[in-house]
Amino acid sequence: MKTIEDVLYDLVLPLVEDEKSLSVQRLASLDENEIILTIYAESADIARLIGRQGFMAQAIRQTMSIGSRVLDKRLNIKFESY
Repeated sequence: MKTIEDVLYDLVLPLVEDEKSLSVQRLASLDENEIILTIYAESADIARLIGRQGFMAQAIRQTMSIGSRVLDKRLNIKFESY
């Protein structure tokens, strides 16, 4: 079974130009019912992942929230560029 980080990585991989610049990491949370995932990519790729008015980011979050319901966890996805 894939981890939630792997699922998110596989979901956003076709949307970025340079797959080597893409990284998905799980951050520690004080709340045991919350999963915090951060997507790191180059600024041009992050702009593509967020999309106009955040539509792509919202779609990614909604898609991933379906999987987090199975885990009975709240999912928080952040987008970071480097």
